[in-house]
Amino acid sequence: MTSNMSVSGKQDLKKDERMMEGKRSDSPEPSCVSMKSDVSMGLPFNFRDRDSSTDVRLQKKQSNISRNQLESIFMVLECKVITLIKNELKRFRKLLSPDYCTEREVEDEEDLHSVREGALKITLHVLKNMNHIDLTNTLHNKSVASEYQAKLKSNLREKFKRINEGISQHGSSALLNEIYTELYITEGWSGDINNEHEVRQIERASRRPATQETPIKCNDLFKDKSIRSVLTKGVAGIGKTVSVQKFILDWAEGKANQDVFFMFPLPFRELNLMKQQNLSLMNLLHHFFPEMRKLELIDCDSYKVVLIFDGLDECRLPLNFQNNERLCDVTKSASVDVLLTNLIKGNLLPSALLWITSRPGAANQIPPECVDLVTEVRGFSDPQKEEYFRKRISDQSLANKIITHMKCSRSLYIMCHIPVFCWISATVLERMLGEAESGEIPKTLTQMFTHFLIFQIKHKNQKYHQKCDPDPQQTRESILALGKLAFQQLEKGNLIFYEEDLRKCGIDVREASVYSGVCTQIFREEFGLHLGKMFSFVHLSVQEFLAALYAFLCFIYRKTNVLVEQSTGPFHFFRNPNRSEFLRSAVDKALQSENGHLDLFLRFLLGLSLESNQTLLRGLMPQTGNSSHSKQETVEYIKKKIRENPSPEKSINLFHCLNELNDHSLVQEIQTYLNRGGYRRLSGTRLSPAQWSALVFVLLNSEQELDDFKLNKYDPSEECLLKLLPVVKASRKAVLYGCNLTEESCRVLSSVLSSNSSSLRELDLSYNKLQDSGGKLLSAGLENPHCTLEILSLCECNLTEESCRVLSSVLSSNSSSLRELNLSNNKLQDSGVKLLSAGLENPHCTLEILRMRNCSITDEGFAALASALRSNSSSHLRELDLYGNKPGESGVKLLSDLLKDPHCKLETLHIKDRKLTRTGV
Repeated sequence: MTSNMSVSGKQDLKKDERMMEGKRSDSPEPSCVSMKSDVSMGLPFNFRDRDSSTDVRLQKKQSNISRNQLESIFMVLECKVITLIKNELKRFRKLLSPDYCTEREVEDEEDLHSVREGALKITLHVLKNMNHIDLTNTLHNKSVASEYQAKLKSNLREKFKRINEGISQHGSSALLNEIYTELYITEGWSGDINNEHEVRQIERASRRPATQETPIKCNDLFKDKSIRSVLTKGVAGIGKTVSVQKFILDWAEGKANQDVFFMFPLPFRELNLMKQQNLSLMNLLHHFFPEMRKLELIDCDSYKVVLIFDGLDECRLPLNFQNNERLCDVTKSASVDVLLTNLIKGNLLPSALLWITSRPGAANQIPPECVDLVTEVRGFSDPQKEEYFRKRISDQSLANKIITHMKCSRSLYIMCHIPVFCWISATVLERMLGEAESGEIPKTLTQMFTHFLIFQIKHKNQKYHQKCDPDPQQTRESILALGKLAFQQLEKGNLIFYEEDLRKCGIDVREASVYSGVCTQIFREEFGLHLGKMFSFVHLSVQEFLAALYAFLCFIYRKTNVLVEQSTGPFHFFRNPNRSEFLRSAVDKALQSENGHLDLFLRFLLGLSLESNQTLLRGLMPQTGNSSHSKQETVEYIKKKIRENPSPEKSINLFHCLNELNDHSLVQEIQTYLNRGGYRRLSGTRLSPAQWSALVFVLLNSEQELDDFKLNKYDPSEECLLKLLPVVKASRKAVLYGCNLTEESCRVLSSVLSSNSSSLRELDLSYNKLQDSGGKLLSAGLENPHCTLEILSLCECNLTEESCRVLSSVLSSNSSSLRELNLSNNKLQDSGVKLLSAGLENPHCTLEILRMRNCSITDEGFAALASALRSNSSSHLRELDLYGNKPGESGVKLLSDLLKDPHCKLETLHIKDRKLTRTGV
């Protein structure tokens, strides 16, 4: 009961009911509901048949009750029944209210359940007699649904209250609410789908200042009533699924989103197992939520429903949005693929809210028109990384050691952007820095993952075989089987595997738990709600490490190169390559990948070729002898590839590869050179392509935040800008004034502004001879929907009215985010100002500050500006700087009068030699 009756009141009612067992009084006292009405026929009370001996006893007991006592009892009874009905009516009124929010209800006592049903029947009967048919139907549907809601919440609370860090079956379980830390999630579409390898995205995101984005909390995703579908992106292991889990748990526990009536999580990894089935949407929900099987329909118009589809990147359904049949009936059967596409398009349950999560590379499977809001899970910021280690490691002295060590290796610290890698690092370093194990402390990714693998193998043998020394043959076979699975599925881009995938790699599905135990916390076996088994590695990086280990073991034991493809089959086993050839082929294959999906695989493979790492894995592979010659050949080959000047991302990964091979010669060379004479020493110096790449690598991996990039600090030239463009792209602010730049610089900067991965928010190109041709090129980037530039300075750039024409188009764009524009010291004249004013008139214009000092503007231009600001009631312009122009008194008056206009947002006006403000005008 959720009525206002106290628990004691319930107990009194039960007590009175026990006292009143037996026959009704012949002359009951009148009450609010006539006992003679036909409503009583609908009451759900079922009186049990009694034998004659019981009746005799009751008659004797009743005869001992006086008439006064009976009247007293019925007065109390009447009061309690009326209170009960009143409270139920209050609950029904809440159910029918459009603003109704569900509350976590106290479970009904079983013997009062029928009383609630009776109250409902009475209310429905009376409403029907009053001809309120719509209210009758709505109340009936919501009352029935509320019963199922309670069951659903209870089951979801039980399912999602615990979390297993890193794994699902073998780890230590903890209450989610006790360990959950709010992840940094940002709002807004970041452009085209990014198909780059996620390590590239992680490295870029770790350099991006958090202040650039609009943060949003998961519980606020549907606060805006106009949003129906949300797509949340994030790399593997970044925390998407945990965020979903917390979202569901908060709802089930009554902490958030209580205006939502039903919440149905439908993970893609489980939907995959139903891809051959034909069923209706209701049957699909009944399959996942058997407690809802008696609910025949979901009325999304009467109550709010959220469907959550977690893991779009794991989807193995075609999701054919173009050709799938249209389906609007929730009771009509179709394939799961048809059901999903119609749900997402809004044909099925158009009022239902949808939340879809995905890795970035898979997000383009959803048509953009089907998505109202895109968010991105950004993982841990630097302070959150430290917070994680301090929470994870109880010994704070040890936690400090771990944090210090991680900061010393920039590549490791960057990877800690993802929570799963923090967990891997903590697992390894807690033992090593805690002196539980000896050996060199990991400084590279390969070393970290190698130690992690060794730890898991030892843990498995201690747990399952009660011995510390593993059986090398058995362990090798298990790792090879898992490595083969990792390699083949990496080629296909799969993170989730099913029984058929395991069988293809020679893994006996019946012994899957054995393989799951081989790398206790690396390979995990999951169970769907009712649908079967699924398998995965704890993170994509673990899969790539085992894939690299498999490729290297195949080379060592079989002298085969699994990386060389042949048209006659998926893999060609190139016989008898030497080690240098094998590693060179890996470098070539990784460079051929446009999205860099083998970048991390290559780092691991090269790291595994070192004797030091092979020594750590002596139980899995034989020692291959002195490999210094092949290592040096590989280093030289990578340097050669760097000198060929590949894309910045590929160059950066090649430097990471050199780091895995413990070669820092190029980086040290450029650092020594810069330290000798300071960065300005680059001026007039001819660096080789390899040295330029090294400089980019050094700057992008610097511990200092890439906030302000100043070109004249290095070399104020166009060549230097072109070489350091990746650094500009990763910076928040680029100061390029007075650097002899031309329209060619505008061309490349336009591409940066158009990029969905650019961090640039402020650009200063003042005192460069860009001319109108450069202005046009720059405007093309500014008009791109992906451009997020907010501040642009083009002071003294030889611009004329033609530049004003294209900039006006930029200001009129509904995707422009420009807040501040400086066009001072350009000969714009009145004709240019008129063109620019057309943009200022547009309601989409977001400009707040406009500077046009010394631009040869007269009364005519001033009039155009005044007219534009008066006509645009939604104008954001609050500061206008026209110092140094020579208008007449009429022009001055036209603009200064705007400061008196309560509808105009203009607050400050610099005019002639005066500064006018709204308060001082």
